[in-house]
Amino acid sequence: MELSKYIACICEGTAEQAIMNLLLENNRLIFTYDDLLDGEVLRCRKAKDFEEQHLRKGFTEKITVLRILDSRRENFTLSKPYAPKIKVVNVITAPEIEMLVIFREGKYNEFKKSKKKPSEFCTADLRFKGVKSASFLKEYFSDVESIVAAIVEYKRVSNVQSGEYTLADLLR
Repeated sequence: MELSKYIACICEGTAEQAIMNLLLENNRLIFTYDDLLDGEVLRCRKAKDFEEQHLRKGFTEKITVLRILDSRRENFTLSKPYAPKIKVVNVITAPEIEMLVIFREGKYNEFKKSKKKPSEFCTADLRFKGVKSASFLKEYFSDVESIVAAIVEYKRVSNVQSGEYTLADLLR
């Protein structure tokens, strides 16, 4: 994946943001905080809000927008003046980012049999409270190699569609 000089990493939720920050803090991604707009992982779902908050700074070079989200259907349509200057890359974590916890626990087969949503499985079957919270994820994945291994395994068993990116594609 080729990234522009400027990168905006936009996360759908708190869990995604916590995981991206953990990976950045441990230098496990193909970009650093120094490469990011405003030097941080952003939370912003609407293209219009992103434009208003971050694109009115007069960038002279292209910007890559990395959207970390679980939905393949969520649109991010930039207005005409910005569209040619922005490359939007969707990094899909479908069905949910909590799949990383399931993989770390080695419970993928049990999860598949359960027919539950990943967050529900983590709460009910694995008995983890606050699985979507930044504090839980930071503590749970304190050994960053465990999250890297979970990300790699997640991609291996996932149905990655043509032209689609996963968190594994962002790993160093």
